[in-house]
Amino acid sequence: MRNLLSLALLILVTLQSCSSEDGAIEEGLPEDAIEQEDETPEDSDMMDDSEDDGEPTEQGDECPDSIGFVFEEQNGLISIEFENNDFPEGWILKNDVTDVSGEGYMQWEGNPSMGNPGNGIVTFPVKITNTGTYRFIWKSSYRKGNNGTEHNDSWLRFPDADNFFGMKNDGSVVYPNGSGKEPNPNGASKEGWFKVYRSGNDNEFKWQSKTSDNDAHDIYVSFESPGVYLMEISARSDFHAIDRILIHQEDISLNAAIDQADNFSLKATCD
Repeated sequence: MRNLLSLALLILVTLQSCSSEDGAIEEGLPEDAIEQEDETPEDSDMMDDSEDDGEPTEQGDECPDSIGFVFEEQNGLISIEFENNDFPEGWILKNDVTDVSGEGYMQWEGNPSMGNPGNGIVTFPVKITNTGTYRFIWKSSYRKGNNGTEHNDSWLRFPDADNFFGMKNDGSVVYPNGSGKEPNPNGASKEGWFKVYRSGNDNEFKWQSKTSDNDAHDIYVSFESPGVYLMEISARSDFHAIDRILIHQEDISLNAAIDQADNFSLKATCD
């Protein structure tokens, strides 16, 4: 009799245990969900704060030690003598013409790099105080032959700007290939780089920068937060020569910006 009573109690306990497990399965509670329910209130508050603080990520404002300097924007204008930098092999300083400023101009005399940007990169850090959209333009020339469609372009990229695009007066916009945005320009473009060219068979140095072959778009870049951004220029055509760079807020007219271009931006060294 005692053995029968013990057996009955064992069966009853087993049935209760199985019923409890079956109930958990029916409610659809996986093990990880049960573990989350054990989260302390402090941990929960910390997670909510990190998700809801809404603080925007600010652009870095430090002078890049690896480069050693930064050009400072003032009143919506950045004006740079192109030769005021350190250059890799292939770029040659020339001063054989009179229509340039500073020490002269830089000319690419290395191998052409028509389809693969990244050869002979020169980096210009720019410190932006007044945010917004800026227009980019350089003063350049071609220094070989008499065909203005040859030896007339270099690569340009703003890798950490909020937007980098070409735009026409009619509102047409293009983005560089590799940016994840469309439409893309006619002709060469790769990995966020625009091919930027000048046109015309006059080989004097002139302010002009376009992208998209046979569909010329002006060049623009947007900076949404104050801070230091990188401007990269890479060799493309041999004997393309660059004298100066000008970047100005879009509400400043091109003529007004060029009139102020002799007020060169401060080149501040890193501490």
